[in-house]
Amino acid sequence: QVQLVESGGGSVQAGGSLRLSCAASGRTFSSSAMGWFRQAPGKEREFVAAISRNGRVTKYADSVKGRFTISRDNAKNTVYLQMNSLKPEDTAVYYCAADPNSFTLTPIRSNYDYWGQGTQVTVSS
Repeated sequence: QVQLVESGGGSVQAGGSLRLSCAASGRTFSSSAMGWFRQAPGKEREFVAAISRNGRVTKYADSVKGRFTISRDNAKNTVYLQMNSLKPEDTAVYYCAADPNSFTLTPIRSNYDYWGQGTQVTVSS
C-alpha cells in the first residue's frame, strides 16, 4: 500500500513556475515507478511525466517536454514536478500516482495502482 499526498499547487501567471511535491507513505515507494497526471475541466485525465524507481529514467508528455522536470528523493519518500514556463493550457488538477508493478515507464493510467487526491494548478494569461 502507498498513500500519496500532493502539495505545491496554486495560481501563477503565464511564464511562471511552480514545484509540486508528492509525499508518500508505505513500504513500496522506493520500489514503485511514479507518475504525474493532470485533469482539466471537462477533459480526460492525461499523462504528464513518470520516473523510474531509482530516478535514472524519466518520460514526459510532448506537451510538457523541456518545461517540466520530474524527480524523486527516495530517502524522503517524495516525488517532485518542477514546472517552468507555465501556460494557461497547463491549468488542471495535478495528481501523483504510483505504479509498483511495471518494469518500464508507462503513460497508461490504469497501470497506476495508487493515487493522491490532487492539487489545483491555475495559470492565468
